[in-house]
Amino acid sequence: MIFSLFGKKTPETELPAEVGPLGIPIGGALELDLLSLEADASASQPGMALPHGGTFVCVAYGEARLDANTVLSRYYDDDDRLLQVLSASGRFGDAIDDISIYHPWDSVVPAGQSEWDRWVGASGMVGEARYDADGVVFDRFWGEGEERADLVEFVEDIDDGRQKRAIHQTCMLYSRPLGRTREMLLINVERELSAGSARQGGSIEFLLGYGLGAADVRRV
Repeated sequence: MIFSLFGKKTPETELPAEVGPLGIPIGGALELDLLSLEADASASQPGMALPHGGTFVCVAYGEARLDANTVLSRYYDDDDRLLQVLSASGRFGDAIDDISIYHPWDSVVPAGQSEWDRWVGASGMVGEARYDADGVVFDRFWGEGEERADLVEFVEDIDDGRQKRAIHQTCMLYSRPLGRTREMLLINVERELSAGSARQGGSIEFLLGYGLGAADVRRV
């Protein structure tokens, strides 16, 4: 049940606004067909079970402009999965450049500043040309050469239908071959700007992702 700021019930005929390049509202659903992903990744060993297809209910939407030509849009569900879309405008009906799905893999909570520096400091492990995750080796996807690359930073504005938050993100993307596709490893530190905290973030999150085709995602 949706209420206005003054406590009055929103008329049932008033639907939530459709958001982002996929054009679904918060609370709306997408249908994911991941059979192509399963076929492309067959006879290989992913870092964890591949994400399941079926209904994806959007509980929050996030957006960030990465540069003059790229808007990052993210649809989140209750399982902490995110459906990520790259496009030039972030608007429904315009061309989509890339679609991928990510789900949580691991999390690390550094004990202090020295531990933070070891992970994401100026000479930290995240940003090196390769990342070894307990024997699973990923090559850096962002940045060329063998020298350590600077981490990517941006602010994502997230709306869950009740409140809006600005989340500062510091991250690096890695990948490795997986059958006929690629497995992506996103290493990410998040900090909510409104919290006013001087810490870099509460934890370092590791997410595994896979590219999808436009036909794999359908509005319902």
